[in-house]
Amino acid sequence: MNMCNKGRLASPLFCEEVFIKDTKEKKTAIYFKLTEQERRLIEQKMALVGVHNMSAYIRKMCIDGYTVNLQIPELKECSRYLQSASNNVNQIAKRLNAGGRYYAGELAEVEKCLLENKKLFGSIVEQLSKIK
Repeated sequence: MNMCNKGRLASPLFCEEVFIKDTKEKKTAIYFKLTEQERRLIEQKMALVGVHNMSAYIRKMCIDGYTVNLQIPELKECSRYLQSASNNVNQIAKRLNAGGRYYAGELAEVEKCLLENKKLFGSIVEQLSKIK
């Protein structure tokens, strides 16, 4: 069974939410009050760009004045390839830890998925470099 999807999406960038998790610890807070109407307006604007985290949305708007949301179909495909490869690696590791053996076909499948991912990431980086 082939774990990799051969059909690749070669489509341009579209607008959709892509927020990278902020790993910096937040140590200070700013609190403010607003009317119900203002809150609904913020929620509507968040919904338009597909954002669910109000704190992240407000922080981004206050700091940058805008949000940039990209939908890159290749990212979803990369995620599938990585999940497939990691599942295969986990299955192989469990079998080896139980005293079993690995099969060359399994390793070839993992390698194939990882190589496909490398190509997709190259395509993504190329598309991102064209954004001005």
